Amino acid sequence: MAYEVTATRKRPQTFDEMVGQDFIVSTLKNSISQGRIAHAFLFAGPRGVGKTSAARILAKALNCEQGPTEQPCGQCTSCVEVAQGNSLDVIEIDGASNTSVNDVREIKDEVLFAPNSNRYKVYIIDEVHMLSNSAFNALLKTIEEPPSYIVFIFATTEVHKVPATIRSRCQQFNFRLISSSQIKEMLQRVVEELSIQAEEAALFWIAKESTGSLRDAYTLLDQVVSFSGDGITQEKIRAKLGLVGLDQINRIVNIISQRDKKAILESCSEVLDRGVSVEQFVVDLIDYFRNLLFLKCGIRKSSLLSGSPDDYPGELLESFSTEQIEKAIELLLELHRNLRLSLQQRFDLELVMCQLANLQDLIDPAELLKTIRAVKIDLFSGKKSGSFDDLIEAVRREKLALSTLLEKCESWRIADGELLLEFSAQDRFSAEQVSRERDTLVKHASRVFSDQDVRRLRVEILGGEQNSSSHVNEQAEIVKKIFRGEIIDKGE
Repeated sequence: MAYEVTATRKRPQTFDEMVGQDFIVSTLKNSISQGRIAHAFLFAGPRGVGKTSAARILAKALNCEQGPTEQPCGQCTSCVEVAQGNSLDVIEIDGASNTSVNDVREIKDEVLFAPNSNRYKVYIIDEVHMLSNSAFNALLKTIEEPPSYIVFIFATTEVHKVPATIRSRCQQFNFRLISSSQIKEMLQRVVEELSIQAEEAALFWIAKESTGSLRDAYTLLDQVVSFSGDGITQEKIRAKLGLVGLDQINRIVNIISQRDKKAILESCSEVLDRGVSVEQFVVDLIDYFRNLLFLKCGIRKSSLLSGSPDDYPGELLESFSTEQIEKAIELLLELHRNLRLSLQQRFDLELVMCQLANLQDLIDPAELLKTIRAVKIDLFSGKKSGSFDDLIEAVRREKLALSTLLEKCESWRIADGELLLEFSAQDRFSAEQVSRERDTLVKHASRVFSDQDVRRLRVEILGGEQNSSSHVNEQAEIVKKIFRGEIIDKGE
């Protein structure tokens, strides 16, 4: 018997065999059982998730000798012919190679004839978005009012290219990407049927690399089986496909945390000399730092990570802050985008790896600003900055706007039960608003500074009357410019 690839051999033959499309399956089955069969369907979604398979199963369900039924028997003449692709009443058309209006005119002529031996004549048009505008326009009337025995099933990976006039005449079903856990489960069944030993980590890597496409996963599995021999292991996959092992990436990232640029460049050279492409190395690094970010955020679900959480050393997690990991991912993603235009990909990689060595110097801007404010207040007041931060935080819980105004305070001090707040001249408005909230501030200050018995509040503007006069003069100049007038002294 001729060899059959796994993607073809494991193609679903019934609705129940479809993976990851529960909503679509239940809707189609209910439509058939209730006799509410539309004359046109539009199946949209990524590649390899079951659009064409669902179209063939629907055609079998409609024309099965026991149907229309939600469970086609798969044994009758009609079901066998559809499965083999030689049914005269189920016509599959490749939209990419039949794009002209003349091809659509042939369909318009054919729909006038009743089915040869079945209940329905089903047209399955794959990659329908490739049809020309003229072809779509020629289809409009036929789709809107077809004969009762005609059913159109359109499949496309780019539904946005299908005209709205076509979409409005069809029942649209959006197919989803299949989860890695579901794909891994299907791969496990295949290797068990083939009596092949396979590591769970290796199957999970194949599922992850397929990016939600079950067909891609089956194709990659066939390739891996071809070179794996007696068993599928992650080590064999790394060696044959030119991947970077997790242990090696752990070592490289550990060197990055130590800021040793010499060792980083030597490790990169070692990886590339083993035949790993620059692009694959960057992808592996992005995936690694993404997993570090997830772990830093408390996510330990294996289906979201590329392996077990225990594979990532705890000391590496402690070496980087969340902001530093985000910056590393940002640098690597930018590098990945630029590689296709690079004259020397290796040089670009080495430059970014040296930049990653400086990750430890990255400080979050919000944290830096908070530290500067704390130091400024500490210098002016001679007291611990945390006390005033506590006051701001206490006020923020009650009045957010007032706490924002307090952050503009240049200096503060407490003497004889009085809290003195000093603002710069340009923050005069803030000072005035703060002074209107005396009761609120005294209440919170008496709690925060409980050992200093705060009973009064005084707000001052740094610079005194000179700044006040300057502020008034500035306002006068603004009014003068707006109204194009002149400033006249009172004495004149």
